[in-house]
Amino acid sequence: MAEASDSAGALPAPAGETPDPAASLRDNPLLRQLAVMIGIAASVAIGVAVVLWSQSPTMAPLYGNLAEKDAAEVLAVLQKNGVEYRVDEATGSILVPAGKVKELRMQLASAGLPNSTGTGFELLQKDMGFGTSRVVERARYIQAMQGELARTIATIGAVQSARVHLAIPKQSVFVRDRKKPSAAVTVKLLAGRTLERGQVQAIVHLVASSVPELEPGRVTVVDQSGTLLNGRQNDREMQLSSTHFEYTRKVEEHLRQRIEALLAPIVGKDRVRAQVTADIDFTVTEQTQERFNPDQPALRSEQINERQRSGDAPQGVPGALSNQPPAAGTAPEVANGQGAGANGGTPLDTSRQATRNYELDRVVSHTRQAPTSLRRLSVAVVVDDRLAPGPDGKPVRRPRTPEEIERITQLVREAIGFDARRGDSVKVINSAFLPPEPVEDLPEPPIWEQPWVW
Repeated sequence: MAEASDSAGALPAPAGETPDPAASLRDNPLLRQLAVMIGIAASVAIGVAVVLWSQSPTMAPLYGNLAEKDAAEVLAVLQKNGVEYRVDEATGSILVPAGKVKELRMQLASAGLPNSTGTGFELLQKDMGFGTSRVVERARYIQAMQGELARTIATIGAVQSARVHLAIPKQSVFVRDRKKPSAAVTVKLLAGRTLERGQVQAIVHLVASSVPELEPGRVTVVDQSGTLLNGRQNDREMQLSSTHFEYTRKVEEHLRQRIEALLAPIVGKDRVRAQVTADIDFTVTEQTQERFNPDQPALRSEQINERQRSGDAPQGVPGALSNQPPAAGTAPEVANGQGAGANGGTPLDTSRQATRNYELDRVVSHTRQAPTSLRRLSVAVVVDDRLAPGPDGKPVRRPRTPEEIERITQLVREAIGFDARRGDSVKVINSAFLPPEPVEDLPEPPIWEQPWVW
């Protein structure tokens, strides 16, 4: 009865007016109940989702950027052990529960996974068996060294993986038959990453320092697209050219600052401009000179040979008595004691030979000239007009006199160390500078950007 009275009491819409559909739907009790039920169901669904999300474990990356073969082997081990995992479609990383990351990595490492990083010196710890030849031992050692170098290079930020190939020839006992080792490095870079020149040189020197007698010029670095990253001799020449250019620029900038600092108190700040061009010789000259001075000989060695022969001289008056047979012989002791005193033998032949070797005064000098010698300087200086008081007291621009230009030129020459024998040139001119443009005031920021608002 009440509903009937309510419906009966409802006034019909005035004639000519369209009833409001929203009002009719809002006043419908069935739709109200349906909306309440939908709201309750949505709330329950949201609550269940929140509970399930809070109970699900936090996933953390186990490995990233794995090769397809290694990723398949790792997933097979995880499935076999019943470990929950998920593969990130964007990065390809394998995600596992955060609390099991370290444990799973140790288990996979014990199984030798992943093995895309190569095998290092642990290869030498494996049993090679009985009767292994020296050729096999040497090959395994080179393989282990290649793996260690690849691991080290892969630690660089932009490098995803690396492979190293070493060509180490067998050493010979003959010097003429010895060959130098060489190396080739292939790096796989991360997406959108590149290696700078310094990083490439670091890889080259890392490999060269790890292999005995390996020169940096015999190391080649290539990326995954086949691009040669180091040009050996050309790269070295480019590096030297860059160093020479940087040194020349520093010299020119230093001289320019000296000129402007010297003239700024005289002509005014920002009223002088200078440019310097330096011609620097980077040629390295080495000279070895050996000089002899014949006026100052030095005795190096001397050898003297002296020989004497002695005998009895003939005595008496020539005739029969002198030709008598000699007397009876005497013992040597008597002859030495009496005959020498009586007869007094005199030397008959004396010879003396002396050999002297002289060393000339010799001076050996090795001179290495510095690789940076200044060959020529060219300086250009522009100074602004001078300001002089005008008739009305305001400053007026006046050109500088030739005497002022000459004094400024002399100052510039002294500041740069002018040398006419080198062909240095200094040019100073006077020209009116354009007045600086007025700086416009910045607009007032809006009220919501004022500091006092925040």
